[in-house]
Amino acid sequence: MEEKDRRFIRLLGVLSTVGITLVAATVIGYFLGLFLDRTFGTSPWLTIVFLIFGIAAGFKNLFDQARKVQDLDRDPGKGNDDGERDRR
Repeated sequence: MEEKDRRFIRLLGVLSTVGITLVAATVIGYFLGLFLDRTFGTSPWLTIVFLIFGIAAGFKNLFDQARKVQDLDRDPGKGNDDGERDRR
């Protein structure tokens, strides 16, 4: 397989996780807040707070993944799998 094909498949794999993680973080935040609201009787406050936390976490992950794709696109040999950039 050519290097160009490998690079394309790697970028496709990174991009395919973006939508899933955005939705998953939002849903997890919502249901965690709902559970806590039912447990402590604070409805709807904890649901709202944890929904906002979930959305924020999803967007943070989205921006991290976009940065990773940008780094991979710029220099395919420098990307790493943990999403961290080489900060100098």
